[in-house]
Amino acid sequence: MSSSLVLPGLRDVYAAFVREAEALPGLPGALEGEVWASARLGALEAAAPHAEGRRAALGDLITTLRDAGTPGARAFLRAMAAIGPAEARRAAGKAADTLTGAAPAPWEESLGRVVPGQVWLIQEGPLDGDRLFCEFRYAGAGTSGMHALAVRLGYGDTLSEAVVVGDVPALMAAARQAMQAELCVVQPYDAAAVGARLRAALGGTEPVPEDCHPVLPLARHRAALLPG
Repeated sequence: MSSSLVLPGLRDVYAAFVREAEALPGLPGALEGEVWASARLGALEAAAPHAEGRRAALGDLITTLRDAGTPGARAFLRAMAAIGPAEARRAAGKAADTLTGAAPAPWEESLGRVVPGQVWLIQEGPLDGDRLFCEFRYAGAGTSGMHALAVRLGYGDTLSEAVVVGDVPALMAAARQAMQAELCVVQPYDAAAVGARLRAALGGTEPVPEDCHPVLPLARHRAALLPG
């Protein structure tokens, strides 16, 4: 491990991420790789006491992954360069470029290369806020890897829930059944309006619910792709 860490007290955390990343290239696709990386990056952000600490930890993690030089470390760096915090993407990409001896994950080229689709508004009741359901697909992959970001915004557009949905048809079928039972309202929604709302909620200064942290980096990436 590198001895030039800014936060050496987190050395064991970085090492654990390197070990866990050994399984990363074996995941079935880019979405699974992005979800995996987002969970680790979200945990790092949740543990950081402030923005400066988060930047330092990201820099240390990039250094540690580069020094490890494994295929898993390369895949993590590529995922970070694609969907990670904006301030870390360039450095992560440059670090990955140096790992020419590590085999790339089969889905490496697809990381972050997604295009937005239909956006839906699901309302279950006046006290439940708005659930915004945004479909995405990987460029050039057709319906393969289709997924959605589902975000629930409460009063004042505060973030209360954020999940990535892999089975879009199943979720929409369940939503339509609930609508037929008059349990909710499902309707198309303006993507530009949703983009602005999500970017404000995901990038604001309000505290984030603990269970949202794992998906936060990926959610921010997807919200940035929406118009508006």
